[in-house]
Amino acid sequence: MSDERRGYLYGLTAYTMWGFFPIYFKLLRPAAPMEILAHRVLWSVVFVALLLSAMRNWRFLSRLLRTPRLLGGIALAAMLIGVNWGTYIYGVNSSRVVETALGYFITPLLVVLLGVTVLRERLRALQWVAVGIGVLAVAILTVDYGRLPYIALTLAASFGCYGLIKKRMSLPPAEGMFVESAVLALPALAYLTWLNLAGNATVGHVSVSHTVLMLFAGVATAVPLLLFASAANRVPLVGLGILQYVAPILQLAVGLLIYHEPMPPARLAGFGLVWLALIVFTVDGIRGARTAARNRAAMAAERTPESLPAR
Repeated sequence: MSDERRGYLYGLTAYTMWGFFPIYFKLLRPAAPMEILAHRVLWSVVFVALLLSAMRNWRFLSRLLRTPRLLGGIALAAMLIGVNWGTYIYGVNSSRVVETALGYFITPLLVVLLGVTVLRERLRALQWVAVGIGVLAVAILTVDYGRLPYIALTLAASFGCYGLIKKRMSLPPAEGMFVESAVLALPALAYLTWLNLAGNATVGHVSVSHTVLMLFAGVATAVPLLLFASAANRVPLVGLGILQYVAPILQLAVGLLIYHEPMPPARLAGFGLVWLALIVFTVDGIRGARTAARNRAAMAAERTPESLPAR
């Protein structure tokens, strides 16, 4: 198997795992979203710490401690991913799996807007068309829900901003995940301590299988992230961009086919516009990648040995 095909396999596995996360989180009830989030944070720290110990890779901490600005960026990234995880768990366990899927469908469009507003990037015509269709879709869905789809928008905004901050840092996935989870670990531990003292904790009080599933949260969080990182190093950006739609498609299917959440005509029309926007966005991305590849090939041809001056 070639390295690129192995990358596609890693990426597909990661996004498939994320796509079936709603089933896993629903199995954690009757635990409240905050309790699930706290355990997810704590066991992520433990699992990744064991992984880093096995790799004997703790040298990155000294660089972090010497770079306050990097520490600040990681703290902000940790808060954003905490909001994202908590919102997702709340959405799933309040029977809004379809709306969580919407959040990850519109994330690429929101990332484009962040590129314009924060990074001062210039959009191509088709990208503006995709963004415009996406805004219209959100307007239709707002009318259908009778409110802003705040779960979807919070998921998209938190993950988009998280990605923007991560882009400016240079920590590998395991190290980054450890530090981000460690930032959230103290508040998570304090919350779980209070919950146990108040007698409201579910872990250890529901069933053995429930306790095991809660303790498994760290592995369930870390494994797809590490698979995704392995895929990102092997798969072209366009291929990775197409793979990212696997997770929300599966989440949508889980919401509709397993949990039988409603999909009235107006909501279906809103989702249809989101998918149209993503098709436009993907086509533009493929065209842009091909143009960039042709330009690189032309530049390489201009620098062939025949065209270089003799020494």
